[in-house]
Amino acid sequence: MSDTDSFDIKTFLRTLTHRPGVYRMLDAKHRIVYVGKARDLKKRVSTYFQKSLNEAKTAAMVAQVAGVEVTVTNTEAEALLLEYNLIKQHRPRYNVTLRDDKSYPYIYVSTEQAFPKLAFHRGARKGKGEYFGPYPSAGAVRQTMNELTRLFMVRQCRDGFFNNRTRPCLQHQIKRCTAPCVGLVTEGEYRNDVDAAIQFLRGKNKLVVDTFVKRMEAASDAQDYEQAARFRDQLQRLKKIEARQLVRRADGKDLDIVGFASNAAIHCATVLMVRGGAVIGSRDYFPKLPGETDKAKILNGFVAQYYLGREAPPEIILETDIEDREILEDELGQRAGHRVEIRHKVRGDRQRWLKLAGANAEQGLNLRVASNATIRRQFEALGEALDMDEPPARIECFDVSHSSGEATVASCVVFNTAGPVKSDYRRFNLKPDAAGDDYGAMNETLRRRYERVRKGEVPTPDVLFVDGGKGQLAEAMSVLDELEMDVVRVVAVAKGRARKPGAERIFVPGSATPLDIRPDSSALLLIQQIRDEAHRFAITGHRQRRSKARKTSRLEAIPGLGPKKRRELLKQFGGLQGVMGAGVDDLVKVKGIGRNLAETIYNDLHTSD
Repeated sequence: MSDTDSFDIKTFLRTLTHRPGVYRMLDAKHRIVYVGKARDLKKRVSTYFQKSLNEAKTAAMVAQVAGVEVTVTNTEAEALLLEYNLIKQHRPRYNVTLRDDKSYPYIYVSTEQAFPKLAFHRGARKGKGEYFGPYPSAGAVRQTMNELTRLFMVRQCRDGFFNNRTRPCLQHQIKRCTAPCVGLVTEGEYRNDVDAAIQFLRGKNKLVVDTFVKRMEAASDAQDYEQAARFRDQLQRLKKIEARQLVRRADGKDLDIVGFASNAAIHCATVLMVRGGAVIGSRDYFPKLPGETDKAKILNGFVAQYYLGREAPPEIILETDIEDREILEDELGQRAGHRVEIRHKVRGDRQRWLKLAGANAEQGLNLRVASNATIRRQFEALGEALDMDEPPARIECFDVSHSSGEATVASCVVFNTAGPVKSDYRRFNLKPDAAGDDYGAMNETLRRRYERVRKGEVPTPDVLFVDGGKGQLAEAMSVLDELEMDVVRVVAVAKGRARKPGAERIFVPGSATPLDIRPDSSALLLIQQIRDEAHRFAITGHRQRRSKARKTSRLEAIPGLGPKKRRELLKQFGGLQGVMGAGVDDLVKVKGIGRNLAETIYNDLHTSD
């Protein structure tokens, strides 16, 4: 690309190739404002610099362009993938972008184990076993797993818990597990339950019913009436679940139906998911594409951004045809390992579901519009309460969470007039010298955050909230003064004496008394929402960090003490506390523990005490 100040459009266009590739539009600050792909780079890029442009959005974008970069590819499919990766990395202003890029959850069955388990899974599917889904939410997964344990009594416990049991746990007592950990069920019997659960997840309920009927009859013939009664109860529960699954498909295939609604300013795409013949839920997405109103273009960008980041089902149904349909079908099929068909001319069940997805998209759009209007009013009320010249556009809130100084984590949540900006949320794992010191923790957090703000790596907020009273306010002001960030309005949110919503005390610099804000004020409701979100985000991170630390046993760091010996020690002494209370002579009595190793264990566990 030529230098920005001397960018010659005509010369640049003459040098372009007719091969496929990706082009990147840059503004005067070398920021990418748009990424596009082309079958013919020269023809495609030239259309942007014609004298008359029909679309206002394109004209507004081209007015900002101070340079263009291109990457030539071998095929249009390669260009499509490169375009997807660049949009995901840079999130250009004029491209369709998805704020929620969180992966869908799955149900994982560890079929390679002698006694497989059911588990909630999110992320890369690298483990040995089978994955079922995706599901639209974690709640849908947990509901399905709850039904599976009632029906098939398959374990959900962690392997470490399973391998160290000496007696059945509560799940066995309430008839949600057959207790394979202590040998109350044979491997073959347990495998039959697992196979039935897998068939159920695949939507083959009739096969599961037939299997249960045969097992019930076999148990009855063998005069094992207790087991026969168990199969009878499972059949009854299965019939109840089938009765609740009202929306079914005859062929039982997996597919997604994408509904769409727009009011020109906000677009909503609803993905209705059908797995194993049943609708398992939906999720709304709000692709951002300033100034664009063409449904086909928005759906084209949405489908590419959405499905290139995850495995596509065999069928995707849209309201209208899209430009990159054939390329996407080929690429998604190669990634998924099966044929993927993108359709828009459908009838029967598919047509009814498409209307249902469209109705869901309309509802999602209406809710977003109403929510945005409420938030804008709250921001206006907050600006008035803080005596600002104009309502704030960006707000950050910080909170600190720890347990008696352990695993201290601070959170930063970000809100704008559209609501929470979750992609900008951050957590800070704080250093040991800040543990237990809330003022020191807040000082370290704000310093780390606002050093980046001062460098221009993070946008500057209009209002900074800290959870706490005058002390936290003074700490925040100290950090910002040192960093010369006096353009940020700082506010401290302290809980009232009753610690109830509406009793908060709001402190600002230069005032010894809290602001007088009515309990039912829209401004206070917004402050409560932001403060609670910061607290939720902080405590979630703290619990994850604390849990991770506690999952690691002190025994694992002792040289010469492998998994089998650790397991035997814990069994013999009833846990880590029992091991720590044992003497060397007691440790030697455990199978596999010699005197030298026993002395090593004893010294290691008591050196730091």
